[in-house]
Parts: sequence; structure tokens; C-alpha cells
Amino acid sequence: MDNYQAGHGSGAQARDAPDDPLNYFIGGCASGIFLGARTHSAMTGTSACLGLGTLAFFTKVGKMEGWKLAAPPKL
Repeated sequence: MDNYQAGHGSGAQARDAPDDPLNYFIGGCASGIFLGARTHSAMTGTSACLGLGTLAFFTKVGKMEGWKLAAPPKL
């Protein structure tokens, strides 16, 4: 199990909301924290936590609401 899955699963279980976008933020943030620990840099960990958490959050919200980033290809 990787860091993202551990953070996402723990957040979902603790909050009793398995499909909540905040769980995805928690998973992304957990991955960022471990990246910071790996590089021995608190600034890298904080930035990666916020960046990866926000990316995961908006990815989930986009899927739930049907956002399209690009038009389908024209044939």
C-alpha cells in the first residue's frame, strides 16, 4: 500500500465519508509529507502536501461534477 492509499483510506474510515473529496486531499497531502521526509526538507514537504492535496481534491471534484478540460477529438 502506498502513502496516498493509506492517507485516503484512513481519512475515509475516520470520517465515515468514503467518496468525499477531502479524503483525496488527505491522501495527496500524505504523499507530499513523505516526499518532504525523503528529501529532508520541511519546505518541500509542505509545498508538496498542499500541491498534491489540492490536485487530488480538484481531480475528484471534477470527476464528480463532470468537468471537461479539453473537448473530445474531432474525427
